[in-house]
Amino acid sequence: MTVSPVVKAFFDRPTGSLQYVFHDPETMKGAIVDPVWNFYPEAGAVTTECADEILAYVKDQGIEVEWILDTHPHADHFSAAPYLAEKLGAPRAIGEKVRDIQKLWKDKYNLPDDFPTDGSQWDKLFSDGDEFMVGTVPVKVMFSPGHTLGSITYVAGDAAFVHDTLMYPESGTSRADFPGGSSETLWNSIRAILDLPPETRLFVGHDYPAEGEAPKYEATVAEHRARNKHVKDGISKEEFIATRDARDATLKLPARMLAALQVNIRGGRLPEPESDGYSYLKLPIGKFEPR
Repeated sequence: MTVSPVVKAFFDRPTGSLQYVFHDPETMKGAIVDPVWNFYPEAGAVTTECADEILAYVKDQGIEVEWILDTHPHADHFSAAPYLAEKLGAPRAIGEKVRDIQKLWKDKYNLPDDFPTDGSQWDKLFSDGDEFMVGTVPVKVMFSPGHTLGSITYVAGDAAFVHDTLMYPESGTSRADFPGGSSETLWNSIRAILDLPPETRLFVGHDYPAEGEAPKYEATVAEHRARNKHVKDGISKEEFIATRDARDATLKLPARMLAALQVNIRGGRLPEPESDGYSYLKLPIGKFEPR
């Protein structure tokens, strides 16, 4: 019998980001997936309201957090994993292909030779197919690149955290035009996710509802296969690639991307403070075309 963890979603409206806490109701052991460290680019300010909401929830529910899990270095928000790890004493993890992302963006930011690209900013680097337990909930790691070089999915019992591959069925899929992305690779990753048991609950990484509307983030494999507008059964790989590439050509780069990636390849840490005690972010000029 497949174990069914309790899943709680948290939504950061400015970035459209979904964060999750899942836990085993039998043991009350749990994990946090893709927490947001709030960043306000107009002021160069960071705050912890999203992460503090998660902290309040796990305390109120009596959840013992065993892992803080990143699916990939996000392009639209900073990861709050280090902050939560400090508060909760839980290890942080990501997929081992993060090293390829670090190498790619080290070049984009012209970081010094001694910038580590070995993933040592995390406590654990998962390989494809790795398995671990959260209480009595078995968690399997699936590599699912395409949105980025190193994206992974966590399949926890009958719940799968599919990050920026799929969106809610009526919204389709996520973009594949970032450096290292590939619509063909994304298709292959999504089809592997859609080969999970039909009752598997898929939890997506983003939604962009109108003001006042709630985000939509959960649908089963069967629901995606029946009605996801980009990848439902009957749509071919070639059709998907054409649709995804055409859509991506119209999209602007995320407003926080050039700030977020240089923090997230550091595992969610700011650059080392300079002589005045403040950290500074670099902005590469001319490396990206305007959209």
